[in-house]
Amino acid sequence: MVNPVLFRPKPKDAEPRERAIWGDLISMGMVFPIAIVLGFYGGRWIGGWFGYPAVGQWIGLAYGIATGFWELYKVTKKLDRLDQQNKTKDPEDKS
Repeated sequence: MVNPVLFRPKPKDAEPRERAIWGDLISMGMVFPIAIVLGFYGGRWIGGWFGYPAVGQWIGLAYGIATGFWELYKVTKKLDRLDQQNKTKDPEDKS
């Protein structure tokens, strides 16, 4: 099923809400690698304080991956909420 929020014909000037949606989607491409890299090196740095940099890097890596997926979840819920709002506004669209 195609998401009507993302794939409808674009008017000459896009709505601010539509721009915000695309901004959220584009930011996901940056959030995943940045969260993972920061978690990895941050965990290694903090683990080094305690004398266990390898353990810290694995904990930081897990935290970075979890953070990336949490952001994905939030964006997905936001898009789902907007999709539901569009469906209630236009009940004649049966797609």
